[in-house]
Amino acid sequence: MNRCKKTVVSVLLTAALSVGMSTGVQAETIEEAQNQVDQLQQQKDSAQAQKDSFEAQLQEIAADMEETQAKLNAKQEEITQAEEELVQAKIDENTQYQSMKMRIKFMYENGNTQFIEVLASSKNIGDFLNKAEYISQLSEYDRNELIEYQKTVKQVEEKEKALEQEYQELNGLQDDLISQQNKVQELLKDKDVELAQLSSQLGAKMQTLQKLVEEEKRRQEEAAAAAAAAEAARQAAEKAAQEAAAQQSAAQQNSQSVETGSSVSTSPVVSGNGYFTHPCPGMTYQSSYFGEIREFEVGGHKGNDYAAPIGTPTYAAAAGRVLIAGYSSSAGNWVVIDHGNGLVTKYMHHNSIYVSAGQYVEKGQQIGEVGSTGQSTGPHLHFQVEVNGVAVSPDQYF
Repeated sequence: MNRCKKTVVSVLLTAALSVGMSTGVQAETIEEAQNQVDQLQQQKDSAQAQKDSFEAQLQEIAADMEETQAKLNAKQEEITQAEEELVQAKIDENTQYQSMKMRIKFMYENGNTQFIEVLASSKNIGDFLNKAEYISQLSEYDRNELIEYQKTVKQVEEKEKALEQEYQELNGLQDDLISQQNKVQELLKDKDVELAQLSSQLGAKMQTLQKLVEEEKRRQEEAAAAAAAAEAARQAAEKAAQEAAAQQSAAQQNSQSVETGSSVSTSPVVSGNGYFTHPCPGMTYQSSYFGEIREFEVGGHKGNDYAAPIGTPTYAAAAGRVLIAGYSSSAGNWVVIDHGNGLVTKYMHHNSIYVSAGQYVEKGQQIGEVGSTGQSTGPHLHFQVEVNGVAVSPDQYF
């Protein structure tokens, strides 16, 4: 390291002496140097005026960006609402479908002869007519149920189509915002570089002018140049020492990190005696709670957040049918499970998903891995419980 210091000092001193010797050789006059200073100053003033014009344009772009961001936030709210309605539509569809299967099974196993037996057991013509009317109403009810089922299916399809359109509009707004950001960055970068270059050239030319004006003080200038070179050498040596110390400190920290490395928790898949098992037993800590008031969330937090390293397994809290297993711009990779009787659980921000829509899962079955997809500030599992479409505290089911 001492050899490096000596080398830097020698190079800088030699450069300083060379500058001092060449000053007397230059044929440039004070008048020529002054003219170049004036020209550089004019160029700098012109560049500054252009920068001021660009700043006015940037204010307009910033206003457009703010408006676009407002539209983006509004569109995100619409998408979130559409997703909620889609989940409820699928719940209604699944419930209605299960009810119809039971009715069809009953009619198949018992056959239409049962209705004939009911009519034959009539005591009189009045009783006969009453029973015939009851059978007619029951058949009409079955037809109405079928029509309602078909309407529900159509509603689900319309919701899915509308949701896809919302995603496309959101992506278009994001692309427009990125384009505007790039334009702002390019304008700032180009003009700042130009001004920096002009300032550097102007400073150098003014130094040359000063040297020419103070030609008679050459000896003092040479002494000042030598002192400046020594200071530069000292600063360079100090900087080299600081860089070496920083490298040594970084190496020590890396070594300590290797020695104190941690391992991922291996908690059991099913835990506790409640109706639900914990959906992320390998969590590091619970980062948010149901009902928690946060400045960026309206109406309180709708679930629990379990912070965990990326890749930590997540599990179905209870047995049920998977309604959704896919990607959402807000929830990221998420899973929605219908447990019947209006009870639904949602698992958000996965890195990977191991189940698919329509699949039946058991309690404690792994459904994915913790990630940070969608609107997420770090790796965690957002676990949400809803009863008849209303979010409730998950803690009551553990």
